[in-house]
Amino acid sequence: MHKHSIAELAAGLRGKKFSSRELTQHFLKRIDAHDGALNSYVTITAERALKQADAADAELAAGNAGLLTGIPIGQKDIFCTQGVRTACGSKMLDTFIAPYDATIVEKLDAAGMVMLGKLNMDEFAMGSSNETSFYGPVCNPWDKTRVPGGSSGGSVACVAAGLAPVATATDTGGSIRQPAALTNLTGIKPTYGRVSRYGMIAFASSLDQAGVVARSAEDAAHVLQAMSGFDAKDSTSVERPVDDLVTGLNTSIRGLTIGLPKEYFADGMSAGVRERIEQAIATLTKLGANFKEISLPNSPLSVPTYYVVAPAEASSNLARFDGVRYGHRAEGAKSLEELYKRSRGEGFGAEVQRRIMIGTYVLSHGYYDAYYLQAQKVRRLIYDDFKRAFADGIDLVLSPTATDVAFKFGHNSDDPVAMYLNDIYTIAANLAGIPAMSLPCGFVDGLPTGFQLMGNFFAEARMLNVAHQYQQATDFHTKWPTEYAS
Repeated sequence: MHKHSIAELAAGLRGKKFSSRELTQHFLKRIDAHDGALNSYVTITAERALKQADAADAELAAGNAGLLTGIPIGQKDIFCTQGVRTACGSKMLDTFIAPYDATIVEKLDAAGMVMLGKLNMDEFAMGSSNETSFYGPVCNPWDKTRVPGGSSGGSVACVAAGLAPVATATDTGGSIRQPAALTNLTGIKPTYGRVSRYGMIAFASSLDQAGVVARSAEDAAHVLQAMSGFDAKDSTSVERPVDDLVTGLNTSIRGLTIGLPKEYFADGMSAGVRERIEQAIATLTKLGANFKEISLPNSPLSVPTYYVVAPAEASSNLARFDGVRYGHRAEGAKSLEELYKRSRGEGFGAEVQRRIMIGTYVLSHGYYDAYYLQAQKVRRLIYDDFKRAFADGIDLVLSPTATDVAFKFGHNSDDPVAMYLNDIYTIAANLAGIPAMSLPCGFVDGLPTGFQLMGNFFAEARMLNVAHQYQQATDFHTKWPTEYAS
């Protein structure tokens, strides 16, 4: 059952080939059998899942079910889930039991989906390898000596290994797309504001966005549509109707113009990844798409801009974790100042502390204008580059997702700058607020890689259409890591 698409699972449920309880039990058994070696889940909510499955079966029997009714899902452990630990990969929140559900949890519950558990992640979503989690690293199902990417490493590992049909994820600078590329999955970060951030623990509020990782564009479209929509509880939520992301999947892409930014195809990409990207371009050309070289001249400034803006916002957001209100509290502190210092020193890991320090520095008196304000100006220039490209007749932009395939554990652990450069192709979309997705395009030395599509604001339907047409013409997304295929 774990090899079926969401549409196939929905048909099986409606045709009474299996029940939602049986489907849920199937995935719970796979988690029990395989996740000990992968570490993709930090909390398994079996009792809750079976109750939701029974409720879904009742809806199915009554004829009130939607497409997603009874379909299991994994939730990234950054989304608050009432009565369930929400730790965000950190010791700071190891004992935190959320008193309410995040909006996307509410929406997916309302759609009838079944939550299998909470998924491992880099601490407070800060990382590109899922090595910073308090709960230990997540392994890549394609090679357990390699990272799955991050910060949504648990999300991609569980879907790639068939421990859930689909999973939620978040993307601040590439944390959906980069791990999707490294594990042969489809991952989409929607336009900033399309999906509510209420109940999603904040890293960098102007960049964070929730999305989906799935085996195909079609699966991603179904779940993203259920997650989307205006939320009055989120001040950054955009008040507009939810687009139909599914109906247009089978539309021909003939005549679309796709931009190839010359800055993304310069030095830095491995030869193997470049070859796979060129093959993907050739396939899309056969499907009728036109390609045009474009320039996004400020995109090389994305990484330094991001690593000023994101840590600054993280410094502000994480100030609330002080050992007083909730979260980890150091024992035996003799003063309030000592309580603050020890609680934060014990509760936060090294990477989170590093980013808090950077953020505090760039926001401090005498440096705000020199660093933070300048970074915001460059951010606007990066957005303007995309705006000009789309105004000039470009429908979508295509680029690599990652410079290379998944690297070995510890490869970049002692070099934070090298780790940060893993997001060199993905960060610009977050800075501009535009939607972007990664989809599989082949293998290099047996390891998966992917390419990225970026669109204008609220162009998710067009991106998913191109991705679906590409996946109808290729079979890379159907490949499984051998150990988890059966």
